[in-house]
Amino acid sequence: MLVHLHVKNLALIEETEVEFGPGLNILTGETGAGKSILLGSMQLILGGKISRNMIRENAPYALVELLFQVENTKAKEALEALDIYPEDGQVLLSRKIMEGRSINKINGETSTVGQMKAAAACLLDIHGQHEHQSLLYQDKQLEILDAYGREKIHPVKEKVREAYKTYRKCQADLKALDIDEEQRNREMAFLEFEINEIQSAALQEGEDEELEKQYRKLSNGRRIIDALQSVHGMTGYDGQGAGELVGNALRELSRVTEFDEELNALSDTLGEVDSLLNDFNRELSSYMDDMTFDEEVFYETERRLDLLNGLKAKYGQSIGEILAYQDRQQKKLEKMEKFEEIFRQTQAELAQAQKILEKYSNELSEIRKEYSKQLEGKIMEGLKDLNFLDVDFSIAFSRKKNFTENGFDDIEYEISTNPGESLKPLGQIVSGGELSRIMLALKAILADRDQIETLIFDEIDTGISGRTAQKVSEKMAVIGRHHQVLCITHLPQIAAMADTHFEIEKHVEGTATTTQIHPLTEDASIRELARLLGGSEITNAVLENAREMKELAQVHKNTRLK
Repeated sequence: MLVHLHVKNLALIEETEVEFGPGLNILTGETGAGKSILLGSMQLILGGKISRNMIRENAPYALVELLFQVENTKAKEALEALDIYPEDGQVLLSRKIMEGRSINKINGETSTVGQMKAAAACLLDIHGQHEHQSLLYQDKQLEILDAYGREKIHPVKEKVREAYKTYRKCQADLKALDIDEEQRNREMAFLEFEINEIQSAALQEGEDEELEKQYRKLSNGRRIIDALQSVHGMTGYDGQGAGELVGNALRELSRVTEFDEELNALSDTLGEVDSLLNDFNRELSSYMDDMTFDEEVFYETERRLDLLNGLKAKYGQSIGEILAYQDRQQKKLEKMEKFEEIFRQTQAELAQAQKILEKYSNELSEIRKEYSKQLEGKIMEGLKDLNFLDVDFSIAFSRKKNFTENGFDDIEYEISTNPGESLKPLGQIVSGGELSRIMLALKAILADRDQIETLIFDEIDTGISGRTAQKVSEKMAVIGRHHQVLCITHLPQIAAMADTHFEIEKHVEGTATTTQIHPLTEDASIRELARLLGGSEITNAVLENAREMKELAQVHKNTRLK
């Protein structure tokens, strides 16, 4: 369950820490006090979008931390599947929001928003003010049914999903083959042209690099000759070349070596230099003698390079890519030449894929129908607990025209809220308040199936009052016996059922506005109930009424809910 909430610099909240308890935690406060901000902070952990205006004015960042005590075995298994392991039975989720980015951590380790969202989904479920409207959509209705029967439905859904992928691929393959003979002949002719153009070039791996080297040498032949001649003159043995100068130096040194033996080493070194220069000049002269400019070789090299570059522009940036392209086109051509055979084979593969998809979709539909009867009974039971006295509820099945990755089932939740009325789709009958109660019943059912420990309800009381409000409060109390519930409400009937009652207040000091949350004592809780009952003026009579409501609620919890 959620044991600790820490929020800092988020909108109107400067900093607040809340210790939540087990059972039913009720949060009340004046309109505009910041209840939605508190819920929004939890939505952020569930991967909610962030914006700059979430950060409190003049603050460098906003921070939300949720600390969970994980005791449920299924929740632990779900977390372990995400490679998350509670430390001392606890999981800490935190999200720090800064300009244009956020830092997300699970138990102190950096994570992605997706990982954070997946972890939070194992630990809590939030029902927002307008979520019940999603019940009007058939996709949502199917999602709820699949969640209820997840244990048996999910494995078969995976089979359907894989079969659907294969089926769609076969459809795409067949569609790609579905072209008329004239178009096929044009494509074959074009493929043959491309293949022949590449084949006639007789390409060799790496030849383009060798040709480019040769072309650079040939196209710069005059510059090379001029440079070599200059180098030959500088290092040669004519005039003032380095070879002539070194030779002179060697002769001068050899005249005095007989007078000092230590000069022999220097003379030997200079002799090596003279020998190296001599060898260098001989090799250079030989290179210059062999170097000729062949106009025909230059032309052929240039023409071959132009051909290769033209092929590269069409088929790939290297000879390897061009040859790979040729191979792909060759396979396409062979495939088109065997068109009739491949077309019949693809038709057979599609028929087989459809047969398998039909089989798994039928299996999935039968399991759904089995669970739909169970869910109908659970919903009927839950709705009667929520003051639907003469309700009838059914899940109607029909078949879609086409397969989907969820099979072929189209379902519709149908309801009758008055005796004698026929069953009709939800959207044609129920009001916003009735939808809210139906969603509450579903949340309670699914929570028991999934074993999610913490349920959060944001103003589930929308559109209800009187006896219905009392029934909703009793249902919330029942849920609170098996789950931790956090409920934001305006109704005193629901607030009176609280195991722990929190007040959210807005304070204005000068030009600064802050929102704070704190638990209420027994007397403070009664006073808050009186405010919900009587508005701004709290008389003694209203206080007594609030006290009586609180006492009756606690008696009800301690007797009828046992």
